[in-house]
Amino acid sequence: MKKIAAAIIAPTLLFTGAAQADTILGVYAGGQIWDTTNSGNFGSGSGSQEFAFDDEKQQSFYVALEHPIPILPNIKVRENELATQGSVTLTQDFMYNGQGYAAGSTLGSSIDLSHTDFTLYYEIFDNDLLTVDLGVTAKKVDGLLAVRDAQTENRLQSDGWIPTGYAQVRVGIPATDLTIYGLANAVSVDDSSIRDVEAGIEYRLIENLAVDLNLQLGYRDITIELDDLDGIYSDLQFKGPYLGLEVHF
Repeated sequence: MKKIAAAIIAPTLLFTGAAQADTILGVYAGGQIWDTTNSGNFGSGSGSQEFAFDDEKQQSFYVALEHPIPILPNIKVRENELATQGSVTLTQDFMYNGQGYAAGSTLGSSIDLSHTDFTLYYEIFDNDLLTVDLGVTAKKVDGLLAVRDAQTENRLQSDGWIPTGYAQVRVGIPATDLTIYGLANAVSVDDSSIRDVEAGIEYRLIENLAVDLNLQLGYRDITIELDDLDGIYSDLQFKGPYLGLEVHF
């Protein structure tokens, strides 16, 4: 975890002198319904097991505060649901969290990696045609990775913070009410990496001095590759389209 933090802190120092383009206080709030296809494997110790995971509908909600003070970063808080269940019939012996399971056994699995993102960012550019935000995110994860047979459930839980780099780019399409955007949170240290990327198109339903209301259609992909992070190994992917709504005061 210290290596991950060090990898993020250095580039963050480059952002602190960036100028802010905001001239008034702005509040953004939004939510998304995300239809995910889930795949991958996880384990502890020396082996991982692939499971057939269920597709799920996940939810995400966020609020962001932007202000005109150049030295202070803007802040965004986002709640992310990230959970699924799966099953497998073992083709070879599998050891998980100190307990062995024999080949031929049928195992269920439960994953809950729901988390809260706390993001501090600066607006490098901010106009109707181009917006670029750069910063850092701290992901607060209350994680659960469990397998179960007919008798017991074997749970590995891990609570902690994961720092990632943050970037968002928005490009307005001239003479239309459309904006194309992309957003990423990512970190890679040694053989472990976390990537949370999304891209979409936004349609401005309402735009006036009091409030803006935007409809979003996009695609999000979260990949979690862990190599002996607190004894956990994983290669998990959650991806799929989402529909969202954002309001700006």
